Amino acid sequence: MERNYLGEFEELVLLTVAVLHDSAYGVAIAEEIEKQTGRQVTISAVHAALHRLEEKGMLQSRLGEATAERGGRRKRLFFLLAQGSQALQTIRDTRNRLWDSISPQVLPAFSI
Repeated sequence: MERNYLGEFEELVLLTVAVLHDSAYGVAIAEEIEKQTGRQVTISAVHAALHRLEEKGMLQSRLGEATAERGGRRKRLFFLLAQGSQALQTIRDTRNRLWDSISPQVLPAFSI
């Protein structure tokens, strides 16, 4: 299996799609990232990351129903695929292993 590496922003976008579940579309993803991180992101950066994640086989998208709030336009909704879920789990496991390996003398303020 080919290993697909994720950049920090791609990881944030992938995590946010998982958080939003059935409501993950561009604007909602950008707003949730800002809410969770305090980091302002452009919608174009979110769309570029979503496109890359789709190409890597981690996400899939489909058009939702037309909504009055969008002037009758349909939202493109994004869904986590098995490969995306596995990538998130691998990232989490790796980070947890690294955090668990930090000596208490290095970061005494953290209770490890």
